[in-house]
Amino acid sequence: MTEKADAAREPHYAERMPRWFLRPIRSGRNLNEVMGILRSRGLHTVCESARCPNRMECFSSRTATFMILGDVCTRNCSFCGVEKGTPLPVDGEEPARVAEAAVEMGLEHVVITSVTRDDLPDGGASHFAACIREVRRRLPRATVEILTPDFRGSLKALETVMREGPEVFNHNLETVEELYARVRPMADYRRSLALLARAKELSPRVKVKSGLIVGLGERKEQLRRTFGDLAGVGCDILTIGQYLRPSRRQLPVARFLTPEEFDELKEEAVRAGIPVVVSAPLVRSSYRAAEALEVWNTVYPS
Repeated sequence: MTEKADAAREPHYAERMPRWFLRPIRSGRNLNEVMGILRSRGLHTVCESARCPNRMECFSSRTATFMILGDVCTRNCSFCGVEKGTPLPVDGEEPARVAEAAVEMGLEHVVITSVTRDDLPDGGASHFAACIREVRRRLPRATVEILTPDFRGSLKALETVMREGPEVFNHNLETVEELYARVRPMADYRRSLALLARAKELSPRVKVKSGLIVGLGERKEQLRRTFGDLAGVGCDILTIGQYLRPSRRQLPVARFLTPEEFDELKEEAVRAGIPVVVSAPLVRSSYRAAEALEVWNTVYPS
């Protein structure tokens, strides 16, 4: 049995979870239609590959976060459930299929992410750009949010993406700097901050977004420093959610934070200078992404 198939058999550790993680089972026509659209076009979603706890809710609401460049990641982050290894070659027809699926799903806000492709000279930046262009062509009124890897710090790759004018540029820090060696050993905290800063410099009107998962052993003072770092590079929107162990292969949960603690973290992040903060146990970076953008547009109308 492959690692991917084995992981798919292992549920989140629901028996260890506090009561606030209990969710109703979702079903219905929308869920089946969305899954059918994705399957028929051979598309991946981070919702499924990362085993997001909100995936049934999102599919039932006719939303999903497209994951381009395959479903195999070249990084070995110890918190993530996405399969690791050697990816397949880039599929040049994928951007058109992403746009077609977005049309069929009736999306008004299209969210696109990817696995990390350190094997590609530009880290997949040109493929992101092609996806944005195809979505713009088929859905000219839709807003586009991209959640990119760090492109190994390549400013040229970042410029390739930013030239296409996404409304939201998202790159997740995931955790505090002190935990990077254990949680994200092939990433670099300062490199990620620099990428966010450069995105804002290249496109001052873009909403720069990042995400954190907590419960990995971070301390509150470390989170406060992280909030300050994000505010310092112009982060406009921050999501904070509880880490949930995808399978036995990933790091165990160090601690489950209460909903009240998530409220406190939101207050801390806002005080640090981040305008829009979405913080709750089941929040994920792309979860209800359109609503986070709507909050920004309501509070800070152009």
